[in-house]
Amino acid sequence: MRQESNEFLKSYINNPAPTGFESSGQEIWLSYIKPFVHTYFTDNYGTAVGVINPDAPYKVVIEAHADEISWFVNFIGEDGFVYLKKNGGSDPQIAPSKRVNIHTPKGIVKAVFGWPAIHVRETEKEPIPTMKNICLDLGCFKKAEVEELGVHVGCVVTFEDELAILNNRYFVGRALDNKIGGFIIAEVARMLFENNIKLDFGLYIVNAVQEEIGLKGAEMIAENIKPNVAICVDVTHDTQSPFYDKKSQGDLAAGKGPVLTYGPAVHNNLIKVLINVAEEQTIPFQRAAVSRSTGTDTDSFAYSNAGVPSALISLALKYMHTTVEMVHQDDVDNTIKLFYNTLLKLYNGQDFKYIK
Repeated sequence: MRQESNEFLKSYINNPAPTGFESSGQEIWLSYIKPFVHTYFTDNYGTAVGVINPDAPYKVVIEAHADEISWFVNFIGEDGFVYLKKNGGSDPQIAPSKRVNIHTPKGIVKAVFGWPAIHVRETEKEPIPTMKNICLDLGCFKKAEVEELGVHVGCVVTFEDELAILNNRYFVGRALDNKIGGFIIAEVARMLFENNIKLDFGLYIVNAVQEEIGLKGAEMIAENIKPNVAICVDVTHDTQSPFYDKKSQGDLAAGKGPVLTYGPAVHNNLIKVLINVAEEQTIPFQRAAVSRSTGTDTDSFAYSNAGVPSALISLALKYMHTTVEMVHQDDVDNTIKLFYNTLLKLYNGQDFKYIK
C-alpha cells in the first residue's frame, strides 16, 4: 500500500466516530478525498459527499458508512461508578477489562470496564456481562468527582483500541465496520483522479452517518442526491471461525474476495455488471444471499426515490462489533479494483429496468 494511503487509513480508523458524533472522522475523510473530486458537500447530520461531474444529470453513488458502535453515559452512581446505554449494536459481553475514552466537554476522560476476578466468579451462578451489571470505573470515589471531570449523562464512550496488522495479512481493530469501506471508496476516487479517467456521469462518493442505528444517514442522503444507481460497500460475517453455522449463515471466508449479495433490494441487472467485471478482471469473489433486507445502507438507496437500482459489495469480516475486527488486505485491494473497474463500465443514461 502506498505510504499516503496507509497514513490515511491509520488516522481514519484510529479516530473515534461513534454514531451521531462522526464529524471529526468525516473531516479526516474529506481532507483526503478533496484533491480527487470537483466539489463536496455535507448534510445537516454529517454525511460527507465528494462529487465528480456535479452538473451531470445521471448520478451514480458509491457509498460506505462512517459510524462505529459505542456507548452513552446513562447513570452516574453516588459511589462514582458509571452505567451506560448502547449506541448501536454494542456488545456487553466483550466489555469487561476493556479500556475506554469518555468524550466530555473538557476532553477525553479515561476509564475501564471493571469486572470481578475469576476467583469470586467461579460459582454455579457465575455472572454474565449484561447492560445491567457492566459499568465504568474512572478511579473516582464519588459522583461529584466524576462530574468534576466533565462527565455527564449523554457523554459518548468509545473503546481506545487502534489499528494493527496481524501476520502481514489482516487489518485488525475496532471500527473496521465500516470505516474500511470509507477507505475503499476514497481510494477509488484517488485512482480515478490519478489515472485521469473522464466519466460521462456524475459520481457521488458518499460516506454516510448513523448506519448502526437503522441506516438513517443513507436514508437522508438518498433523498438529497436522488441517484440513478447506487453501489454500497459494507462488511459481512466471515463464517470460518468456530460457532458459525455455514448451512444457515453461508460459507464466506476473509481472503477469498469481495462478497456479492443476492436479495430483493439488490438489482439483478446491476449485480450482473459486477460479476462480469470481476470475471473479466480475474477478481475473486464470493456470493451470499439474504431473505429480506441486506441490513445495510443498500436498502435505503434501493427503496428511495421510487426505486434506485442498487447493489452491495461486502468484505468478509471476522469478529464483527468487537475491538478485534479483522479484514484481509487482499479483499480490500480486490474490492477497490472491483469498484474502479465497474465504474469504467457504467455510462450516462444506463437503463437497468427489468421490463422495457
